[in-house]
Amino acid sequence: MKTVDFGYQEVSPAEKTARVRGVFDSVAGNYDLMNDLMSGGLHRLWKRFALAQTGLRPGRRALDVASGTGDLGAGLARQVGREGLAVLTDINREMLARGRDRLIDQGIVAQVAFVLANAESLPFPDRSFDCVTIGFGLRNVTDKPAALASMRRVLKPGGRLLVLEFSKPTLEILRPAYDAYSFSVLPRLGGIVAGDAASYRYLAESIQMHPDQATLAAMMREAGCDDARWHNLAGGIVALHVGVVY
Repeated sequence: MKTVDFGYQEVSPAEKTARVRGVFDSVAGNYDLMNDLMSGGLHRLWKRFALAQTGLRPGRRALDVASGTGDLGAGLARQVGREGLAVLTDINREMLARGRDRLIDQGIVAQVAFVLANAESLPFPDRSFDCVTIGFGLRNVTDKPAALASMRRVLKPGGRLLVLEFSKPTLEILRPAYDAYSFSVLPRLGGIVAGDAASYRYLAESIQMHPDQATLAAMMREAGCDDARWHNLAGGIVALHVGVVY
């Protein structure tokens, strides 16, 4: 029987999908607060950097996959303007609802749509979008190659696929401190703030299991991107991969 990783455990694909949904059902209420606490607010700068690489102009169409509470989606909506369209998708209904509410509170309504969808089988026609983004979501996807291929399929020629994700520190001096923070501080913080240490222990494990920078770039090329490169942020703790379709 085929198995996939759920953190350090090997489970069936169906079980991973169900478990990931359970994790985000649990953390949805404290997701934004925990992002700020876990990264010291740096996640905002990483997302701002990603948005600077979209190449979007007013009137274009953008897709944010695994959009969560909508940080990247809101930025895409501002870039395409009222003449364009930003579609936000997530497999988790609770996270998508929170993202919708946040964008409504920000007055971003006319140029956005929200779709409950699995990244592995996006329900959109080929060549529908000028840019596709996924921020801190790919490592939770059950079938990463299928998700990358699905995102590539809906890109127009000249479009870009942006994958913002935790990655592998490039400086050896960072690794011990980073590992200690991931496996000691994060679960404890999740237990105190969100009442769920186990979900944050999984999130730490999922970061360790995620492909390194060069491997993910190769996977993007295999999925159909004509070029793929990456920018290391925070010493490689986070990387932004940019795939281009010619």
